[in-house]
Amino acid sequence: MDSRQWFKNAKFGMMIHWGLYSLPAGEWNGQRMPFIGEWAQSYFRIPGAEYGALSSIFNPILFDADSWVGLAADAGMEYLVVTSKHHDGFAMYHSRVDSFNICDSSPFGRDVIEELAEACRKHGVRFGLYYSQDLDWREPNGGGYTRGHTNCGVMSWTNDWDFPDNANKDYTQCFESKIKPQVEELLRNYGDVCLIWFDTPLTISPEQSTELFQLVKRYQPDCLVNTRIGNGLGDYRSMGDNQIPDDFMNDELVETPATLNDTWGYKSFDQNWKPAEEVLRLKQHLNERGVNYLLNVGPDYLGRIPAPCIDILRQVGA
Repeated sequence: MDSRQWFKNAKFGMMIHWGLYSLPAGEWNGQRMPFIGEWAQSYFRIPGAEYGALSSIFNPILFDADSWVGLAADAGMEYLVVTSKHHDGFAMYHSRVDSFNICDSSPFGRDVIEELAEACRKHGVRFGLYYSQDLDWREPNGGGYTRGHTNCGVMSWTNDWDFPDNANKDYTQCFESKIKPQVEELLRNYGDVCLIWFDTPLTISPEQSTELFQLVKRYQPDCLVNTRIGNGLGDYRSMGDNQIPDDFMNDELVETPATLNDTWGYKSFDQNWKPAEEVLRLKQHLNERGVNYLLNVGPDYLGRIPAPCIDILRQVGA
């Protein structure tokens, strides 16, 4: 089956946002954030040294790749997409490019991406990777510096709390030294990757998007790339977050990324779960229109998918 055909047939997938942001879980210095949990560093403007220190206590001893992937399979999900690096710059795999990763900087010391790739092969679930190719708050030249604040108006796209001189930032330096070599690592070290899920293309140039796209195809010709690689490229269209279109798009490859509560990364106090009936309604609505439903879970700092998530997904599967 070619790569376009499996995607068209898949209809339902699991997205996983997991990283250091699961530790603050939406709270910092006695304050709770109203927005999505994986943006905690930007919302609270946490200095890199302080945020980076979270890695020294990140020890998710209850993480079990097999149970995560088994849950996805039981829910009828055909593919899985997990954050290999989000905007905070922390890699959830053993990166040789940058030691700010789960193997070199945390007591956990295990390669989460490797374990999930193996579990996906075991359960017959296709394995995909999220990678933040533009924003990287760890990097002085991480992207987003031309765009001010997010659409929420209170969070900065770029790290302008540690690195305030936006006028002299150069994303090309970050792209060449970190982004490109990390994407190559992911393509070469974890077996077949069904898709790479890029995000927030704010600074990346047409040439850089093209270079990244060609890099994917060089190492994994069958790996699909979403349109958030930027500059009009991509094999399939990512709708906006939680966007539920009414148009019929059966002739295209389209996917809606969506949350099960109101956050992507874990927030301890977000209990606004969609019931199984609503998940099934949304799935049917999207699938009838030719759109895949990529439904997110945000595991906690111990590596547990929250119990309400598990209950809902089991009901969906049943």
